[in-house]
Amino acid sequence: MRISRSMLAKGTSYQTPYHIVRSLRNGPVMLISAGIHGNEIASIRAAQNIISRLQSGKIQLRRGTLIIAPIMNQLAYRKRIRGIPDLNRTFPRYASGFATHPVSAAWMKLARRYQPSWYLDLHEANGLSQVNAKYLGQTLITHKGSRAVGMAGTIIAQTNKTISKQAHHFNLRVKPLGGSARMALAGLGARAVTVETCWSLPLRSRIRYQESIVMQFLHGARML
Repeated sequence: MRISRSMLAKGTSYQTPYHIVRSLRNGPVMLISAGIHGNEIASIRAAQNIISRLQSGKIQLRRGTLIIAPIMNQLAYRKRIRGIPDLNRTFPRYASGFATHPVSAAWMKLARRYQPSWYLDLHEANGLSQVNAKYLGQTLITHKGSRAVGMAGTIIAQTNKTISKQAHHFNLRVKPLGGSARMALAGLGARAVTVETCWSLPLRSRIRYQESIVMQFLHGARML
């Protein structure tokens, strides 16, 4: 297993690091982004923790390639704000479209180079989806017809077994979101999923849920 570090949007005020983990065996490519919104801290901490565990050898990538960008929106993260403009509305809306931000453009260039079979975009949201179906907290989101639906459903079922309060359970949402990283990567053929934890839960719990879900996707893709 080899780990390298590079920069997205290098040389611009938006530059941000990403890590490439290559196993010694061919296999799937999975891209993971976090911190597209700078105030969604649990997603960032979870991504950083997974990178640290890989670097320390506590987990080993057995097959394929894993690419993780833990803080996509550095400027927003430093201010702990969502971001202006909303980075998750700057990705191409069509296969022939263009990204409208240096970071989203660099991420798409990387994705076109590696052609990922999986993409996880880690986020946080207000409100518990078990309490109100309009809320996105505690959900996995994909789109109609996505090949990710089956694994997402399985991971939700396994995760919910570990959560004692039903109000904190995860749900599956199937909905498009134009200009988002998820839909742009799905347009390249990736099984693309957004992970949303709920801000009202303790930070430690949210980080744990995010890490666990990522690890389950890695196991499901037979990369660990």
